[in-house]
Amino acid sequence: MAAARSFANPASTTPVISESRNKSKPSSSSSFLKLHSLESIWLGIKVSLQSSKSRSHLPDHRPITATVSFSLPTAKPDRVASTEKVPKWSRRAIKSFAMAELEARKLKYPTTGTEALLMGILIEGTSLAAKILYANGITLFKVREETVKLLGKADMYFFSPEHPPLTEAAQRALDWAVDQKLKSGDDGEITTTHLLLGVWLEVESPGHKIMAALGFNDDKAKELTSLSSELESVDG
Repeated sequence: MAAARSFANPASTTPVISESRNKSKPSSSSSFLKLHSLESIWLGIKVSLQSSKSRSHLPDHRPITATVSFSLPTAKPDRVASTEKVPKWSRRAIKSFAMAELEARKLKYPTTGTEALLMGILIEGTSLAAKILYANGITLFKVREETVKLLGKADMYFFSPEHPPLTEAAQRALDWAVDQKLKSGDDGEITTTHLLLGVWLEVESPGHKIMAALGFNDDKAKELTSLSSELESVDG
């Protein structure tokens, strides 16, 4: 009789159905359906509903961070530590070095060589050294082209390390720049001019060979040294 009364008076079941439907609606703040259990008032059983589409797992996007150092790698840490006043690299020189590492990675080379240091100076582009190179027709495109001719193309499936280690010649170029600044006894920073001249003095290195092939010579190196001395306050 209770069942008969329920069918005879459907209005009495309406609030229950409406309440069940309201409970089954997903929250506006959720982007996918959650599991709901609904009880049928006629059949007396529980029906489980679940969305056929599950939300795909999206990886967390982490910000890219970069570490900026005020010094560059050296093979002679004791020499620098023994001095009372340690010279620092200029911001342009540090940026040039960072761009050199990036260029080595772009070319998929396992190391950062003197050719990469040369490209880093050109990519930074605002230093006296870079301006002298561009004024003499030594551009980034030409250096890249000469680099591939000299060293060849890397394996396309090779992935360079985040910080490709320096070649011996590149490390000597950096150490020469530090030595020159220490010998001068002048205040101020180690600049991209010191870095470029260090590359030029490594006569067997790819960087020197590329510069020579593109028209750089000892006279232009002397000119750069002279200009750097006159404009030391604005060189970087």
